[in-house]
Amino acid sequence: MHVSFHEGYRVDLPPTHPYPMGKYLLLRSILDERGLSAMISYREPSEASLALLLRVHTPAYLDRLAADALTPPERRQLGIPFTPRLWRRARLTVEGTRLAAMAALNQGLAANLAGGTHHAFADHGEGFCVLNDVAVTLEELLATNQIQRALVVDLDVHQGNGTAAIFASKQAVYTLSLHGERNYPTIKPPSTHDLGLPDGTNDEAYLDALRPALVHALATHQPDLVFYVAGVDVVDGDRYGRLALTEAGLRLREQFVIDTVRDARCPLAIVLGGGYATTTQRTAELHTIVFEEALRRWQSEQI
Repeated sequence: MHVSFHEGYRVDLPPTHPYPMGKYLLLRSILDERGLSAMISYREPSEASLALLLRVHTPAYLDRLAADALTPPERRQLGIPFTPRLWRRARLTVEGTRLAAMAALNQGLAANLAGGTHHAFADHGEGFCVLNDVAVTLEELLATNQIQRALVVDLDVHQGNGTAAIFASKQAVYTLSLHGERNYPTIKPPSTHDLGLPDGTNDEAYLDALRPALVHALATHQPDLVFYVAGVDVVDGDRYGRLALTEAGLRLREQFVIDTVRDARCPLAIVLGGGYATTTQRTAELHTIVFEEALRRWQSEQI
């Protein structure tokens, strides 16, 4: 199975910053330690070109990013210290997601060991997200006629406001978001289908909401490609999640999404999304589950 990965996915942040940038390299280490990397074909992305980013993002915003000239309000809204290294990392992430999508179209199933930066809008970043990797990739694939329709299954606990806004008037992209209703962002631009869940939602209630929504989206939209934003901030104890899934419930979610999409004979590209467990190690371990389940499915398809 193809997985995009680059050492530059990690950017050092102040020790007190809540974003676990170290989870990307830790996740790669866990995959190595558990012997899962033997089944993975890693591909190292380069930095996404400005021409690619212009599929979604405005020239003025990209100019400010390139010149390290974000305004103080833009820096506060981004929520993460912006540096030239972060600009490079954001472009690596976009290209990694594009490579994963291309591999999924060719092989059926692929992933980026980063990505899911769904709070980035066309003209600004927010919520730790600089560039919208999924939106840029889908606009490129649609513009070049490599796909006609796409489905974004966003199961991060925070609604993908940037992705929803970018595709608000584009019927070719169906956006499905299952998220905490009372969680960030306060203003939630409408997705094609939003399912806002109450605080404390458990495994059973979560899966009961997800199952018919995903089946309906696949049947009605008939996508040529599915992007799965596999946030793990739905698990009980996450610092910013407020839902109450167990680790077993998370595994059931990953199994269901992967198997349902692949049973529908649709290519699937997986990106990480968020996760803010009590330790970075724990966050990385939770992210490992979607790779374990993807590799289980991948192996079954090779027989």
